[in-house]
Amino acid sequence: MSHRSPLPRLLLAACLALSAFAATAAPPSDADIERLLTASRAQGMLDAILPQMEAMQSQQFERITAGKDLSAEQKAEIERLHARTSDILRRSLSWEEMRPLYIDVYKKTFTREDVRAMAKFYESPAGKSLLDKTPALMQNLMGAVQQKVLPLLEQLKTELDTVAVEPVKAPEVTPPQPRRKKKK
Repeated sequence: MSHRSPLPRLLLAACLALSAFAATAAPPSDADIERLLTASRAQGMLDAILPQMEAMQSQQFERITAGKDLSAEQKAEIERLHARTSDILRRSLSWEEMRPLYIDVYKKTFTREDVRAMAKFYESPAGKSLLDKTPALMQNLMGAVQQKVLPLLEQLKTELDTVAVEPVKAPEVTPPQPRRKKKK
């Protein structure tokens, strides 16, 4: 009876296991990520953020200039600066600029399996429904959070008002007594 060594079988099994692991942990291709970005409407979401960013920028300019008596020349310079920064913001957050960043970050974060599964989900009716309803979901969540937080903020304000009205009494401190020299 011939006695074969189990080593070749073990090596073969180990190689198969490693190759299966490598296949599941493979990085996604650019095409896989493009499919996911299209399915998840990433460009549309980025485009929707831009007006919010510009509004925040406008508010910053308004805060900086609020209550200041500016000359016509200063106002014009601020308007030019505002327009220039808006243009920089628009170019920096354009899809052409952000797309390579998305691809790089997705490659570093997800496996090929992850990206394909997410794309498949977002292409499904349930995924499309999630994307369609996300703006309403966020609005409803913000309203619910405000309803929960407002009473807490009012309570905190009341507590702060009582602290501000009642002076905080400092603890009494007894000064140290001077040491007396011992007599020899």
